[in-house]
Amino acid sequence: MKYTKATNYALHIMAFFVKQDGRDNLSLQPIANHMNISPTYLSKILTQLVKADLIQSAPGMNGGYSLRKHKNEVSFFDVIQAIEGSGALFTCEMNDQSDCSLERVMREAENHMITYLKEKKLIEVVAKNSMSSTCKEKV
Repeated sequence: MKYTKATNYALHIMAFFVKQDGRDNLSLQPIANHMNISPTYLSKILTQLVKADLIQSAPGMNGGYSLRKHKNEVSFFDVIQAIEGSGALFTCEMNDQSDCSLERVMREAENHMITYLKEKKLIEVVAKNSMSSTCKEKV
């Protein structure tokens, strides 16, 4: 299983917002520069995060993006679902029966993963890595 590049960026972007403590509105270009991604691509990701109510956008001179949820509430699952959607990872294509034993196993595994990702908050990772980076972020 592999998540999209957009999900990878979204997790890093949300970790960046959590590190900022939701203080100020952050404009598109400085975020793009910090993340080293194109402003166009970043804008698409930010739009999805806004639609998922994880961040909010404010127009105007002092506008930008900021956390909508409290920094302690943002889970890995919230971010992944905002980008990837909520569909099942596996569906049984080979079996015409409505009761596919392979699908049951895969759904059980998926449910365990979802539970774990819902419980895991970004703040936990950001706090552990406050002295170092969450990955290879460019500052």
